[in-house]
Amino acid sequence: MRQEAELNPSAPEKMSHRSLEDLSYHIHSQTNLREHQNKGPLVIERGQGVYVYDEKGQSYLESMSGLWCTSLGFSDARLIKAATKQLETLPYYHTFNHRTNNVVSKLAAEVSGLVPLNKAKVFFASSGSEANDSMIKMAWNYHIAQGNHKRKKVLIRDRGFHGSTVMGASLSGLPHMHTAFGLPLNCTVRLECPDYYRNAEPEESESAYLDRLLDDLEATIEREGADTIAAFIAEPVMGAGGVLVPPVGYFEKVQKILRQYKILMLSDEIVCGFGRTGNWFGCQTFNFQPDMMSCAKGLTSGYIPMSCVAVSGDIYSVLEEYSEVTGVFGHGFTYSGHPTAAAVALEALRIYQEMNLPKVALELGAVLHDLLEELKVHPMVGEIRGKGVGLIAGIELVADKNTREPYPTSRIAGKKVEQAARDQGLIIRNMGDVIALCPPFITSHQELKLIVQKLSTAIDVVYQDLESALDQ
Repeated sequence: MRQEAELNPSAPEKMSHRSLEDLSYHIHSQTNLREHQNKGPLVIERGQGVYVYDEKGQSYLESMSGLWCTSLGFSDARLIKAATKQLETLPYYHTFNHRTNNVVSKLAAEVSGLVPLNKAKVFFASSGSEANDSMIKMAWNYHIAQGNHKRKKVLIRDRGFHGSTVMGASLSGLPHMHTAFGLPLNCTVRLECPDYYRNAEPEESESAYLDRLLDDLEATIEREGADTIAAFIAEPVMGAGGVLVPPVGYFEKVQKILRQYKILMLSDEIVCGFGRTGNWFGCQTFNFQPDMMSCAKGLTSGYIPMSCVAVSGDIYSVLEEYSEVTGVFGHGFTYSGHPTAAAVALEALRIYQEMNLPKVALELGAVLHDLLEELKVHPMVGEIRGKGVGLIAGIELVADKNTREPYPTSRIAGKKVEQAARDQGLIIRNMGDVIALCPPFITSHQELKLIVQKLSTAIDVVYQDLESALDQ
């Protein structure tokens, strides 16, 4: 204990041993490291159903499925049993050099049969970042195999999120992930994100705004040179960018342009995949057919790290043929196709299919958004996003509802709402001043009601605090 305290002289008094240990030795993801030294962590010790519990026994209703991933809630007995049985049988084996295991072979068949790609082949990794990196490498491989060595650029979107690796962060349109690391890589070309609420011109209709986005896409392709562009990558619904739902017809029309210029379309289904948007995959919800798609999170309900890339048969056949030229498909990871992760994923897919997950997501999503209607009149709520798109929602907070004026960054409105919700026993996520909700699919109607009640209270508390500060 003395060692931890000495290493963290600024740590708050009476901090638990576990918190001090964390401050002393643990580097946190996506966290203000200096602030963390003063604030300390929320230490979660166990989870059950849709609740998690901290080291003091305080319960929290988890309305974010952890990090968009625990689709079946916490401590599901079937997933635990699947992992335990596999650990006792074959805890690990690799998939390099013609090797496999019977579990991942079965999983590949199941995923291939579920994704909306013709004759899909499936590559496995451990994280969404790795999956998106893999899609880009395979896109480059595809073009090089056809003699198009110049096609290296990737069209990305402002505020998109595609991971935290060097490539994943470069593909992401979030400046806080770039500055400190000298990113992005120079192979990325950024487009405007499809945010009608924030980016439309005064009096501009949604259809006119969409036309402007499409014009910008074509102009960008012509400016950069179509023969230098390998792919376009997008989340069907932007997660970390603010739960952004595109204008009607956006992806269909984008795909038409991409096909004209022979640019591959990559769907990042890390958040949207496996039922979240009311279809098995987000590309089905928005009526487009990607050349490749990345999945993670819901694949194992977050219980064990695993991700995958589904590749259309047309793309795979080119990769296969070119591996004869190079001698090997020179990509993969130690944990690609991990049998224990695959066993959990197989059981998760069985549960999803038994519960008719897309139907459940639509029904629960409709309930959630009906409950959120009461927040629309709140002076601090500018827009509620995600209605009709499964079990997901985003609430944008504003300083002025009529003018859509955002709060100054210094007011940290969203961060304050996140803390106020936690004080109410509710875990949400704020991305700046957008509050995200992504509850597990096992959440009851009563628990959805409780989520909205606690969130409403938190917003009221912060609104009164911000208004009082202005009066002083």
